Amino acid sequence: MNAAQQRMAWLQATPVVFVLIWSTGFIVARYGMPHSPPFSFLVLRYFLSIACFLHWIWVARVQWPKSRVQWLHLSVSGILMHAAYLGGVWAAVKAGMGSGLSSLIVGFQPVLTAIWLSYSLRGSDQPGVTTRQWLGLCLGFVGLLMVVWRKLTWGSPLDHVTPANMALAIGALLSITVGTLYQKRFVQPCDVRSANTVQLMAAFVVTLPLALAEPEAMRWNAELVGAMAWSVLGLTLGGSSLLYVLIQRGAAASVTSLMYMVPPTTAIMAWLLFGETITAATLVGTALTALGVSLVVRASPR
Repeated sequence: MNAAQQRMAWLQATPVVFVLIWSTGFIVARYGMPHSPPFSFLVLRYFLSIACFLHWIWVARVQWPKSRVQWLHLSVSGILMHAAYLGGVWAAVKAGMGSGLSSLIVGFQPVLTAIWLSYSLRGSDQPGVTTRQWLGLCLGFVGLLMVVWRKLTWGSPLDHVTPANMALAIGALLSITVGTLYQKRFVQPCDVRSANTVQLMAAFVVTLPLALAEPEAMRWNAELVGAMAWSVLGLTLGGSSLLYVLIQRGAAASVTSLMYMVPPTTAIMAWLLFGETITAATLVGTALTALGVSLVVRASPR
């Protein structure tokens, strides 16, 4: 296999690798959340990630974005896709919302993205969301609902759903949706390492005051160290970088539809790591989700 073939194989595998890495987010939360307040964990994660990226940039002599406008656009997208999205999800879970419900709320992202694209591109010469893609989006959401429905716990734990944590989860949903569309629209292609560093620096500045205001202290142990290490090396350096590349390469609706695969993949990981039960509904939902995503990302015939 020559270099061109290896590059093509890697590009084709990128969505699969992204889903596998991104799906570990709730696994990390399960390990680290009991031992740390959300914003303190995130601000340290951003700081360590920035340090790793800066070393990588220095060794590889990576170019920084050249214009101030690009720095501004990267900062805005970083605040939306790192600080607001991650902060909202982690704060909602810390405030008592179950991971299943928070996954379901954030799972509306592909639908919101498709609705916005259909509205914004109406009457233009740009291709909007096709009927096949709408079908895929609907199938993906039905599959997602089947996977997380068992975790919604409609009994007394529903008392943990409050206006505050619901607002945090919905804010996270809106942030990742707007951030994805904003980055696709305004951020010019540049090196993913320097771009990610600018985004993380903006997220760090926004998150630091919230972390300093938290009364709870971080309780360091093996689980928290492991969660932090994977959050930095896997989720930020790996997952966030792949998301940046995918947004630059693909259409927004196709990229965000990959988010449908995250809860089913997380359910499988939870079964392997924690022995959580996988039901027939989980398997059928996973298959429907995969079918829906394939309909969205399949290239349209010319």
